[in-house]
Amino acid sequence: MHEAALREQLVELARSLFQRGFSVGSAGNISVRLPDGYLMTPTNSSLGRLDAQRLSKLDLAWHHISGDKPSKEVFMHRAVLTARPDAGAVVHLHSTHATAIACLAAVGETAPIPPLTPYFVMRVGRALPVLPYHRPGDGAMEQGIHEAAKTARAVLLANHGPVVSGRTLEDAVAAAEELEESARLALMLRGMPARALTPAEVDDLLTTFG
Repeated sequence: MHEAALREQLVELARSLFQRGFSVGSAGNISVRLPDGYLMTPTNSSLGRLDAQRLSKLDLAWHHISGDKPSKEVFMHRAVLTARPDAGAVVHLHSTHATAIACLAAVGETAPIPPLTPYFVMRVGRALPVLPYHRPGDGAMEQGIHEAAKTARAVLLANHGPVVSGRTLEDAVAAAEELEESARLALMLRGMPARALTPAEVDDLLTTFG
């Protein structure tokens, strides 16, 4: 997809996330890999009110070259996209239920949401590491995100929210949506005798769908 089309797609998908409550205010940010660099949502921007022509563009060395100033969490996207050469986009949200799990789960936990549905496994995978809390914009979290992203498509930042990658922008958004719905389901079923998928069932999904 050409850059102009990716710009329009990013604005459209970001607006959809905002309108459905996956992001509020100026929370959350999105990045997309380009052949000559990266597109990113600007700092202090609302996902519901982006301008395709004012999106931040960074070169291959992550230097800002055009558009508005990028999100203060550039390092978060760099951590994931350098760890995962197969990933084409990253979505970071403060979606309510996934963030609730990020407040409840212990740091270091690797599966705070059980594999309740096949779509969670197919889009998010087996691992969902919970990483230590850092204040927003603190680059000290970059190394931890980078290491975790080598083996996980998504991570939860303690008391902060999810960071989700995907092969394409559409894939990353779909995975972020699935993560939020899976978190909501996990909270609804908390303390109840819910049946999770077995390890063999999870293996079958990952073998079949990758």
